[in-house]
Amino acid sequence: MNTILYKVHNNLYVNLTNRCPCACTFCLRQTMDHMGESGSLWLEHTPSLEEVLAAFKDFDLNSFEEVVFCGFGEPTEALVNLLATARFVKEKYQKPTRINTNGLGNLINRTRIEPLLEGLIDTVSISLNTPNEEEYLRLVRPKYGKQSYTAMLDFARVCTQYVPHVVMTTVATTLTPQEEEECARICREIGAGYRIRPWEE
Repeated sequence: MNTILYKVHNNLYVNLTNRCPCACTFCLRQTMDHMGESGSLWLEHTPSLEEVLAAFKDFDLNSFEEVVFCGFGEPTEALVNLLATARFVKEKYQKPTRINTNGLGNLINRTRIEPLLEGLIDTVSISLNTPNEEEYLRLVRPKYGKQSYTAMLDFARVCTQYVPHVVMTTVATTLTPQEEEECARICREIGAGYRIRPWEE
């Protein structure tokens, strides 16, 4: 059974795809197949837009604060369904929307996707992970190679023109205080917020 929608805290998460251009050394997919009480997030097949929209019938959207595009894959790998679903959520439920992303959507889709997010996405949360490009490549292992770090930062910068809230994140306990300060500086220069998210076992 495909788990397309699942609850985490007070938010409803949308699992659109298992495709991802990265092989992060710390990825939760290596050690678990679920989040919270979600059931397995490994999809039997990539859901169609019709399947995604139908899944919302099983949830009371009034009980959720936000709809988050994040599952066991990179959501911008399913950009067409992501945008259509975000439009559906906005028009039918008037809920805030967020994308949790590795920031490589422009490389994935071979075009600038930031303008497409305007009016549909309220928050973009981008995994910065480290202020060091070489360390980023070692940790994230993106299939696009050296251009990935610069592309991720550029995506964040351009997103600030189209999305109300842009946040870049690192994981608690994985960086030195000096590295966290460098990450904070990068975010200030981009115009994004900086969040240190908790380590999840």
